[in-house]
Amino acid sequence: MFPFVLLAYVVAVKVFKKTTPNGKVTVYLGKRDFIDHLDHIDPIDGIIVVDNDYLKGRKIYGQVTTTYRYGREEDEVMGLKFSKEMILAKEQIVPPKEKSELTPIQEKLMKKLGPNAFPFTFHFPQNAPCSVTLQPGESDTGKPLGVEYCVKTFVAEGEDDRVHKRSSIALAIKKLQYAPPTRGIRLPSSLISKGFTFSQGKLNLEVTLDREIYYHGEKVGANVIITNNSRKSVRNIKVYVVQHCEVTMVNAQYSRHVAGMETREGCPITPGASFSKVFYLVPLASSNKDRYGIALDGYLKDDDVNLASSTLVADGKGPAESIGIVISYSVRVKLNCGTLGGELVTDVPFKLLHPAPGTAEREKANALKKMKSIERSRYESSRYATDDEDNIVFEDFARLRLNEPE
Repeated sequence: MFPFVLLAYVVAVKVFKKTTPNGKVTVYLGKRDFIDHLDHIDPIDGIIVVDNDYLKGRKIYGQVTTTYRYGREEDEVMGLKFSKEMILAKEQIVPPKEKSELTPIQEKLMKKLGPNAFPFTFHFPQNAPCSVTLQPGESDTGKPLGVEYCVKTFVAEGEDDRVHKRSSIALAIKKLQYAPPTRGIRLPSSLISKGFTFSQGKLNLEVTLDREIYYHGEKVGANVIITNNSRKSVRNIKVYVVQHCEVTMVNAQYSRHVAGMETREGCPITPGASFSKVFYLVPLASSNKDRYGIALDGYLKDDDVNLASSTLVADGKGPAESIGIVISYSVRVKLNCGTLGGELVTDVPFKLLHPAPGTAEREKANALKKMKSIERSRYESSRYATDDEDNIVFEDFARLRLNEPE
């Protein structure tokens, strides 16, 4: 008989922390990414710990700010600004003005951190835009364009007093959206025809996608059916995945190809002929690293940064009501019919998102991500401060991503 050894694995709760330069105040957050579920948004719940006898009658204030940068910082001259910073929420944390209900992570931290710990909770406005960063060009030196969020705390006599860097903390956070738990059964499609001057018959193009919602890193499959009832010939076929960005602050719109291919397979498609084939494309941020204006989900230098997710809107609202940088995607198919025949073009919209937490796809994505970054995890694990009894792992806020901007 061989002895059996039972191993118990306990999942630790990771908590991020950041301390003021003078070491007197520390802020703890249970997470950095906050999810917009359309009907509600995760609250920003944290704990602040202050040293004994440090305040001496002063107070600690907190606020959530968003910076919406829609123009290059280096182009700002003579007082002209291409960014807007807004305070979305603010309150006095220490001493607290009123007692609020604690979340589970706050209860655990309050029990562990002692009497000098004070909870705080902020809420995003319902129409707050999602975090998006636009990839800068090689010559850009200023802050990147996009929407960023920050939790700030500071020590002062009054809320409007001057903030001193030695007693203040700024923690960058993100507001994200996930795909619905189920992807639905609708298959987006488009059917378009083109007639030619002085020529009878039409060229027909039908494009159908194999699903409506794709997860980051998945193949996008487009079934292309061409029926040529005209007298022109199709010279070649181009298939793209297009990212559409709408910058609502300046009412600007533009599009970028994030994946594409050109083929002459089956060409020329002569009069009376037909063609059918499924084309697969994979839109990835890693394939667009040096392209200006590509919208990204996270920080620019992240190893695991993704293309920006599609912007979702609640039932009863249209995309035009969204603010910030509104992202959408489509598959674009172009048929080239020569110099005189021109092109036949159609777009089929789809959504590109992260799988929802708790789904099998999400667990699979997390497993792949862990495998890719195992060495990085080992490096970071040496910097954790652990507590076995309470099963909490503290991680310095700045070390989650070693190369992100502060």
